[in-house]
Amino acid sequence: MCCGGAATYLQFAVGYMTVGFGEAGGVPPSYSIISDYFPPGRRGRALGLYNIGPPIGAALGIAFGATIAAAFSWRYAFVLLGSVGLFASIGVLILVPEPRRGGLDPVSEDATASQTGFRKTLAMFIARPSLMLAALASGATQFVTYGLTNFATLFLMREKGMTLRQVAVYYALVVLIGMGGSMLAAGRAIDYFTRRSKQAYGLVPAASLSLALPFYLAFVWAPSWRLALVFLTATMFLNYFYLTSAVTLVQEEVRPDQRVMSGALLLLIMNLIGLGLGPTFVGAASDFFQRSHPHQSLQMALYLLASSYIVAVLLFLALARVLKKESQTVGGAIR
Repeated sequence: MCCGGAATYLQFAVGYMTVGFGEAGGVPPSYSIISDYFPPGRRGRALGLYNIGPPIGAALGIAFGATIAAAFSWRYAFVLLGSVGLFASIGVLILVPEPRRGGLDPVSEDATASQTGFRKTLAMFIARPSLMLAALASGATQFVTYGLTNFATLFLMREKGMTLRQVAVYYALVVLIGMGGSMLAAGRAIDYFTRRSKQAYGLVPAASLSLALPFYLAFVWAPSWRLALVFLTATMFLNYFYLTSAVTLVQEEVRPDQRVMSGALLLLIMNLIGLGLGPTFVGAASDFFQRSHPHQSLQMALYLLASSYIVAVLLFLALARVLKKESQTVGGAIR
């Protein structure tokens, strides 16, 4: 809401940063609460359902935000959409009870251990190759997803010919169907395949990202915005299998008293790489190509972004290899 009232770039930047602070305080505890509501083997679907929230919010934000901005101004869009958070915070306080921590996890010696502090959890997280690889692979994926989504609207309008009102309807539907459908499918896939092998935490996102790459390239190439949106829907559907996979792996592999901090560390690494560097890379690349390709500079930047898919796939394959070794080692998992 403060973003809507900003009078300078600095005020807008500070307001936008505080949005990130608020979001960061909500997601890791939500992962832990959901893991205490559902037993192992069902957490993938539960966390996948939770992860539908962002695409629904993004779709509604795009639809209403673009409509309000087109009818009135971008300031009204920030103020009206930001006010929704006030009602959501009251709803959480009233409607979300606190579950018993670790109540659905198998009982072990570690389950009765005293709470682990930040330093011990950090040391544990860094020392576990599977957790670090999950975070790094997810960060490489977010390098693509954030780089794409932060510039998709501009790309569709500037280089594909969409109008703001068309973005409000059609791009919002792409986000809802593509990203939302991905979260639902990913949760089911993770629960199904990990019953057979823990390697699925790495193999499922590696496979989905490999399939996503040609659709992504087709989206960037497409000569019309209508065809581009078809390819973008498929791209988004395949891009987001990694999230439920990584979150579920981390929540399953640490003790209940380490879940919130481990989830926060996962998000920290992911966002430092993906959100911190992805959009910056695309923006800098677009500026670089502005002189040689003045009308397709953003298209060239998005083509260059495609190389990050390969990095992400290789990291997830490395994760699958590490998980195979851990499953073959007695006591390899932390319980």
